[in-house]
Amino acid sequence: VQLVESGGGLVQAGGSLRLSCKASGFAFSDYAIGWYRQAPGKDREGMSCIDSPLDGSIYYGDSVKGRFTISTDNAKSMFYLEMKDLKPEDTAVYQCAAVADTCAMLSRGRGFWGRGTQVIVSS
Repeated sequence: VQLVESGGGLVQAGGSLRLSCKASGFAFSDYAIGWYRQAPGKDREGMSCIDSPLDGSIYYGDSVKGRFTISTDNAKSMFYLEMKDLKPEDTAVYQCAAVADTCAMLSRGRGFWGRGTQVIVSS
């Protein structure tokens, strides 16, 4: 299993970015897939997760509900995080992740993780 993120960068507050994750080595239907972020000095925070092995439920962290959207393109083995109305507090390294289990296990750090892509939101 390999995960490679792209799409990070510098954006002004109120702007938008789309992060991409190229996945290989597994089938989306068998894995929970998600996005997480970690800012300096802070704990890792869950952005969004699709619980494919369970019932396909989609979860969002409270801080990003209504602003961030997760999506997949199974044909391309890609999944995305569309981020709108970005705020300076969204500045962090964003990682995509996958686990052959549920989102609950992914949130505990299990499974496979990409190396991350930096997002910086200026005020």
